[in-house]
Amino acid sequence: LADAVAGGAPHTLVVPGGGGTRTPDPALIDWLRTHGPRAERLVSVCTGALLLAGAGLLDGHRATTHWNACDHLARCHPGVDVDPDPIFVRDGRLSTSAGVTAGIDLALALVEEDHGRDVALTVARHLVVFLRRPGNQAQFSAQLSAQTARREPLRDLQHWITEHPDADLSVPALAARARLSPRHFARAFHAETGTPPGRYVDRVRLEHARRLLEDTSRGVEEVARASGYGTPEAMRRAFL
Repeated sequence: LADAVAGGAPHTLVVPGGGGTRTPDPALIDWLRTHGPRAERLVSVCTGALLLAGAGLLDGHRATTHWNACDHLARCHPGVDVDPDPIFVRDGRLSTSAGVTAGIDLALALVEEDHGRDVALTVARHLVVFLRRPGNQAQFSAQLSAQTARREPLRDLQHWITEHPDADLSVPALAARARLSPRHFARAFHAETGTPPGRYVDRVRLEHARRLLEDTSRGVEEVARASGYGTPEAMRRAFL
């Protein structure tokens, strides 16, 4: 740990989760308490948020962690505004993620912030190869895919889609929101993103459902409704 700050204050301090985060080494907590405030960015992945909270670095801030540790975080650290739903939360210089896969989404967001969208997309494409996710899962994180359109109005609409997967996301409804005719909207969306709007919506909903199933304790029926499928059977067909 001493070597980690030998060159001065760290730009980004990343705290991973894992075994021992509920009963951490006091020396580690002291180190975080000393050096955490000096970092330009503080990041935790999964239950690493418990370590940041133990050092008092999350007090007064919104944060998340793995769904199975959210109650523990809220109970042991009442000064933290624990949000169990998002895959990651950014609050000023603090960023916390849910389970391990959510940490990848957060890392891509940080890469984009530092190096731009094109570099982040390149990294994401490499991750697709190395992660070898099942073919029926989204290849890029929905958060990153939401930034692929070049024109701001369509980018804003993509953000809205990822935030409202349970809404009416038909082409006519989306076209009305974009203030375009359905035909013009479908053509412009495809030209900007390389993906037809219907396929993009399918991808967002599938990934949203996968995230909820992996990183929360919600039941299948609730996940199906929250992801825009309506019924577990419709969601099951989407995963086939």
